[in-house]
Amino acid sequence: MNNLIELQVGDSLDDVTLDPVSRMDLIKYSGASGDFNPIHTIDEEATKAGLPGIIAHGMWTMGNLAKLFTPYFEEGFIQDYQIRFSGMVFLNDVLTLKAKVEKSAEECLDFKIKAVNQRDQEVIKGKLRFSIQ
Repeated sequence: MNNLIELQVGDSLDDVTLDPVSRMDLIKYSGASGDFNPIHTIDEEATKAGLPGIIAHGMWTMGNLAKLFTPYFEEGFIQDYQIRFSGMVFLNDVLTLKAKVEKSAEECLDFKIKAVNQRDQEVIKGKLRFSIQ
């Protein structure tokens, strides 16, 4: 799809599949965000916390959802973004990002958004409003 303006209710953006989650992704995000909770970078600390391994920051996953809209920033901007975390993201998970038009108006598009892992399990879902300039 070349233009968001052409989208109709029920249409989807092209899915975006991320590279497998790496420890380096999470270390970099820790530094950028200031969230140095060791369950995101140190195996032993995650295990001590009762997790099967280190988990990605929820906000790292949320931030990646914006990649769905990167090709369209010349047409407008993300005005509102609401999400709910519905599963954990682990090292080597491969996330696929999805967006489907829920409502279309002259000045904006409302999308249902989500990320699923390689087992098609939803890890995050929500809504996003994209304002058309």
